[in-house]
Amino acid sequence: MTPFSERDSPQLVGVDMYKTRRMPLLAALFIAVTLTACEDEAPETVERIRAIKPYYVVEPAGGDVRRYSGTIVAANTSTLSFAVSGTVQTVEVSKGDRVAEGQLLATLDTKPFELNVQAARSKVATAQAGFKGKRVELDRARQLFARGWVAKAALDHAVAAFDAAQGELSLDRSRLGLAEHDQANASLTAPFAGVVAVRDVEPFVEVAKGQRVLQIDSEDALEVDMSIPDSVIGRITAGTSVTIDALTVASCGCFGRITEIGVAVDAANAVPVTAAILESPDGLLPGMAVEISVVLSVDDGPRGFLVPIVAIAQGDDKARGYIFKYDKAAGVVRKTPVRGEGSATGNFISITEGVDAGDIIAGAGVSFLRDEQRVKLLGE
Repeated sequence: MTPFSERDSPQLVGVDMYKTRRMPLLAALFIAVTLTACEDEAPETVERIRAIKPYYVVEPAGGDVRRYSGTIVAANTSTLSFAVSGTVQTVEVSKGDRVAEGQLLATLDTKPFELNVQAARSKVATAQAGFKGKRVELDRARQLFARGWVAKAALDHAVAAFDAAQGELSLDRSRLGLAEHDQANASLTAPFAGVVAVRDVEPFVEVAKGQRVLQIDSEDALEVDMSIPDSVIGRITAGTSVTIDALTVASCGCFGRITEIGVAVDAANAVPVTAAILESPDGLLPGMAVEISVVLSVDDGPRGFLVPIVAIAQGDDKARGYIFKYDKAAGVVRKTPVRGEGSATGNFISITEGVDAGDIIAGAGVSFLRDEQRVKLLGE
């Protein structure tokens, strides 16, 4: 009888064939599922940064508002001159150029200064040689005097000669230092970053010590100089908010604060006052004529600023209304409670708490904003 093998069993053969056919199907199914899973992965969501229409809080809602004329000036200005006389060799900048701190601006012909330094060094070398010789003579005179071979007068003479040589060496070293200092002062560098406001020099021209050759104005820090009558000067204080209007700069409803109040009255019975511009738009330049609005104190009542009615979000149990104040550094808006007197002027309402001069708030669409939401200003 022929032995029976599992391979000869028809049923087992069928199972084996089934497994053989099933393996490619399982592999295909696994690949399909894997591809489907990859396709179904949710794409990375990109946060949408909403653009808001900005409103700059500058207009006071009450008080005695007075308007004065003023002039834009640079907060930092430096008149530059050479500390030595000489012939201008190079001028590296022109009027209107922007310069960085430490940038080379102009130089004098350095040949005369180099010759002075060489001469001074030569004199120092001669004086050093003489000093060494007098020191040797003094040491020898002391030894001879100690042995009784020379008189006291000879020792005193050696001491006097040594002191004279030492003084001559100190003087020549000082002259060398002055010569090197003059050589270093043959170049002008920018004391700070700014703009060249004045250029009063050309190459190959003789200039005197202290003669103005350039003027550098700071570019970002601007101020307003104005005169306020002495009759009302007592009604303003340092820190008082002001608004600045420049007819030639469309974007200047600028704002600032009074930083300096003069202590003397000029011939026109006015007191000089300076206000720092907190943020200056492009195009605002020193020398421009502007109009400044100052709110004079009249009582101790609350002060406020005009805000568009559409910029006020609906209130709740915690506050009657909210604004969304823009934080420029963080790039977000912050939901801020506000209070007001309830008085409206056209499309604006007086807010006494929650806003201050210079704040940037969302001027519309506040119903679509939330606290700490990332935003950007419209047009940026």
